[in-house]
Amino acid sequence: MLASAFEKAYGVKPVFWSRAAGRVDLMGSHTDYNMGYVMTMTTDMDTWIAARPRTDRRVCVRSLNVGGESLFSLDNIDHDADTPWSNYIRGMADALQEAGYVLQGFDGLVHSTVPFGSGLSSSAALEMAVGISFQQVSGIELEAVEMALLGQKAENDFVGVNTGILDQYSSALGRENCALQLDCRNLTSVSVPIAEGLQVVVCDTRAKRHLVGSEYDDRRAQCEEGVLILQKRTPGIKALRDLSIEQFASFESEMPPLVAKRCRFIIEENQRVLDLAPVLSSGDADALHELFLASYLGARDLFEIGAPAMEAMERAMLESPVVVAARQAGAGFGGCMVAIVEEDNVSQFREQVQQTYLRATGREPRTFPLTASPGAGPLLF
Repeated sequence: MLASAFEKAYGVKPVFWSRAAGRVDLMGSHTDYNMGYVMTMTTDMDTWIAARPRTDRRVCVRSLNVGGESLFSLDNIDHDADTPWSNYIRGMADALQEAGYVLQGFDGLVHSTVPFGSGLSSSAALEMAVGISFQQVSGIELEAVEMALLGQKAENDFVGVNTGILDQYSSALGRENCALQLDCRNLTSVSVPIAEGLQVVVCDTRAKRHLVGSEYDDRRAQCEEGVLILQKRTPGIKALRDLSIEQFASFESEMPPLVAKRCRFIIEENQRVLDLAPVLSSGDADALHELFLASYLGARDLFEIGAPAMEAMERAMLESPVVVAARQAGAGFGGCMVAIVEEDNVSQFREQVQQTYLRATGREPRTFPLTASPGAGPLLF
């Protein structure tokens, strides 16, 4: 489909193909920009780009998902208000060139199965697929971690979303059939096998998230304020991950109540990521349920990133008698939730969630059983 669509759009066949996955966090909401830990997993919903080099240092991109064409010069990269999705591509080109890479232009056609605005990192999947495409057409090579960092820079500095490294790292370095326990300070990860018989299922509330200029930036600023306050009492700390919950409790009363709530959630969430690794691999249903529920309640009550649609979906997931565990996914404020279900019960779970959530909200959800896929890379045919 993509090859024929490319030929129809540009009159020639594509030469290069790239692919990058979306991701879902199984634990670790908002811990990434706090230099903490995240249990992340790539998905088998991904973004593909078919490309053909150009000789005029111009990039032309179209998408099968959304309308419009965006054309820009690598010698003068500015923002595109008419085709805003292309700003992730422009930002990646800008970041690569600032890092000293000499780029060649290309014609590209994008197709993605990652739902937009749902918390499954459609933007990072696009950035990483673009990073692979530029390597292919320009004859350059990047280490996967460097590509992830450049994608983060593109999103932070060019697009204007002040995210951490989680999305890009996951998309660039994902592992097939494994979750990754990501250390966001050291940019290292450990593969965590998911117990046989368990299935990750994403439940999309279809309540869209909009992070640019939103409360996301407020949460980040509140965490940073908390670190500054704590450093006056414990000069050695650089991030919230450097404190245990017992240490934090001794200083908590000295902080503004709102800042204290934000910091407590992050410190507790970091510990939950570390606690999740062994039980995710062993399949301990009771421990999985407790960790996921504690994360959801903390995100709702302490970090306050909930939304009515998320509450309705959490109830729908937990009302299913076959669910193992359920919590939020992504940054919150709408978007997707994530559940762990026994493989044999996935169809029953999806049907029950569909009916319960639709009855509660009048909105029809989408549910996706997901399998962890490899990190971003070229495709050869």
